[in-house]
Amino acid sequence: MSPPAAGSNGSGGGEAGGAGTSAEGGVSGTGVATGGRGGGSTAGSGGATGGRGGSSTAGSGGAAGGPPSGGACSRELLKGTVDAYFKALAAHSSAGLPIAGTVKATENGKVIKVGEDGLWKTAGVLKYKHTAYDVDGCNTASEAVVPEGSMDLPVALRLKLVDQKITEIETIAVRPGDYKVSGSNFPSKPDAIIMSDTSVGWEKPVPEAMRNTAKEMNAWMLKYFKAFPAGVCNTVSNCQRQENGNSPGNCSLGGSCQTAEPTGTVLKSHIIFSDVETGIGVGFDLFMGNTDMHMFKMYGGKVYAVHAILGAAATTGWDDK
Repeated sequence: MSPPAAGSNGSGGGEAGGAGTSAEGGVSGTGVATGGRGGGSTAGSGGATGGRGGSSTAGSGGAAGGPPSGGACSRELLKGTVDAYFKALAAHSSAGLPIAGTVKATENGKVIKVGEDGLWKTAGVLKYKHTAYDVDGCNTASEAVVPEGSMDLPVALRLKLVDQKITEIETIAVRPGDYKVSGSNFPSKPDAIIMSDTSVGWEKPVPEAMRNTAKEMNAWMLKYFKAFPAGVCNTVSNCQRQENGNSPGNCSLGGSCQTAEPTGTVLKSHIIFSDVETGIGVGFDLFMGNTDMHMFKMYGGKVYAVHAILGAAATTGWDDK
């Protein structure tokens, strides 16, 4: 189900319910991006604070006038960086990308050299992507379909920018046999990832009246990880789950929603953040021997889709707690 058009009366939403639980004390590493109304942009490695509307454009410049000055982070800067990254990947050259000298990059949990290893040697021209842009923390997360030879791969890409330079790159590229649980292989369906854009409307802006705050969205993902599978809360009846494009069924299949806050951590994660403007939230974690990106679409306190990109790995390569 696509979100209502901007300016609608916001019918069909629902109550925020469990999405408004506290996100304190949950995720470390790069940090959890949280916030309330009216915050400005703050980039850094310790988590970003900001608020509703924080994902809207900040600074000046953008695609037409160049990047914002003074190290500011804007939606245009993030979009331009993601687009440039995928073009550079297809060209098998990182020349021209704003890569920080201290950049850390991983692919399927292993540290790689930017421009030299993994997909950098094999990727074709991007076929599809949808992306969450977190202006407050200057983070992006994309679910994408990238060709490798004659095969299309489900791909997750996370970028972190500081002072307009890429400081962190996390990639999950799923090849046949890369997603396993308890020794069983699970197939990928890249075409279903592409088709989901019609049903979910991933990057379609959510009307202001139906937007959840970053704090609410991050708390939903945090509870999902910490209590899984008892943290699958606030999903609509037709919410579809995908794993590398393959759908095992409804989002709540095999799950439940506990009312109490989790006292432990089932799935360890290293970053959670949200794009308030489009209602896309993301989290990166380690799931049963797989490095994993979870992405969800939320508005009016309800979750309309949950997608995961998973690839076999002993570690994510990041600080999961």
